[in-house]
Amino acid sequence: MYNIIARGTLLFYCQKYPDAANALLEWYHEFIKCSFRNFNELKRVYGNASIVADDRVVFNIMGNKYRLVVRMVFEFKTVQIKWFGTHKEYDKIEVSTVRYKK
Repeated sequence: MYNIIARGTLLFYCQKYPDAANALLEWYHEFIKCSFRNFNELKRVYGNASIVADDRVVFNIMGNKYRLVVRMVFEFKTVQIKWFGTHKEYDKIEVSTVRYKK
C-alpha cells in the first residue's frame, strides 16, 4: 500500500475543481491499495501515466481533461502530490519543478 502525502492537498484540489473531485478521490482510493515496485508495474495498471524528471509521474484524470503530477518513491511506497489542474493549465507549467501552492 502507498502512503500519499498529503491528503489535505488532494482535498484542496477537490474543492478547487469540484467537477473533478469524484475522479480524483477515486484515483486516491484505488492508488492507496496498490503496491508497485517500479514504473513498469505502474504503467501496466495506469497505461496513461507518464514519467518525467525528479521521479515525477503524470496521471490523466477524467480522460485527458485534468492532469495530476506526483512524485513517487517506489522504494518507500510514498507518493507526494505536487500539482493538479486542467490540461490547459498543465501546458503552462514546468512539470519537473512545479510545486503545490494554495
